[in-house]
Amino acid sequence: MHEKYMRMAIEEAKKGEGFTSPNPLVGAVIVKDDRVIGIGYHKKYGENHAEINAFLNAKENGEDVEGASIYVTLEPCSHYGKTPPCADAIIKNKLKKVIIGCVDSNPKVAGNGIKKLKDAGIEVIVNVLEEECRKLNEVFFYYIANKRPFVVMKYAMTMDGKIATVSGKSKWITSEKTREHSHRFRNKYSAIMVGINTVIEDNPMLNCRLPNTRNPIRIILDSSLKISLDSNICKTSKEIKTFIATVSGDEKKIKELEGLGVEIIKTESDNGRVNLKELMKILGEEKNIDSVYVEGGASLHASLLKEKLVNKALVYIAPKIFGGFEAKSPIGGEGIDEPDNAIRLVGNSITKIEDDLFLEYYLKY
Repeated sequence: MHEKYMRMAIEEAKKGEGFTSPNPLVGAVIVKDDRVIGIGYHKKYGENHAEINAFLNAKENGEDVEGASIYVTLEPCSHYGKTPPCADAIIKNKLKKVIIGCVDSNPKVAGNGIKKLKDAGIEVIVNVLEEECRKLNEVFFYYIANKRPFVVMKYAMTMDGKIATVSGKSKWITSEKTREHSHRFRNKYSAIMVGINTVIEDNPMLNCRLPNTRNPIRIILDSSLKISLDSNICKTSKEIKTFIATVSGDEKKIKELEGLGVEIIKTESDNGRVNLKELMKILGEEKNIDSVYVEGGASLHASLLKEKLVNKALVYIAPKIFGGFEAKSPIGGEGIDEPDNAIRLVGNSITKIEDDLFLEYYLKY
């Protein structure tokens, strides 16, 4: 019974994807006499938390929550932030039982919410569907622990491992439905990252065109500031927050870009390239970016993997064969000498999307 209602809370929490950062995704379900009387989720950073929205929903339904149980995917907060503590609201509304998916590792909470509820005489059950609830907020938990963005590398390839033909053409490898599926991750993660070659070759917007979504922050790696001031990125930088990471000292170009609304991030040179470790530190600690979705090419992927910065890989495979020694594969760089030195992928999930396959893995260095 507990798992049934917790699954409902998890699905409710997912509705907040893309809008709660740096807060976690949270869903809540209020149950009384085996009936769901209220349901809610954290809709947007700075607004009501899931528990409060569930109480409001119960009130709209004309229900009395006293003596009810609440299922919540994450430990209720016990501190004042943008909103008052949810633990206090639960106590005030005289609920008898709180069922929690997982404990909040944020030092401001970290068991304090549970203690406050127990001290008020409320029964607390913890770690119901814990694994699913932790995965729901893998970005939040990683960012709290490391103060560095959770990095997701995405690419689409043919069955023979090619991301383009010998002539460099890549539109399209996967189906339209698959491309729409991948597009939603632009909404899910806080920022999107590409290299300058992608900008020069494709002149992309790097926005999210799906309904009821938001645009990710755009991060362009451009060591020498080759980007054209007439590019779609530059022309829309006042509407969509844009960072360009560089090692260039071209002050004239920097001023021109800043005039268009671009924010420049300068790092130390790493053999003439942007220092990726330093960049991630800046993004996490100074820019408060908790996740980065990488839609780069083979070189950027290889550089991130070399620095052990990728946390998760999302791979789409189409039932096609391109062939050709010169056709690009998803990962460039120098490669490895021995199979035993390969980067390991763990925690696999495989989904079929029409004729394509979607693979989801975590990287183990």
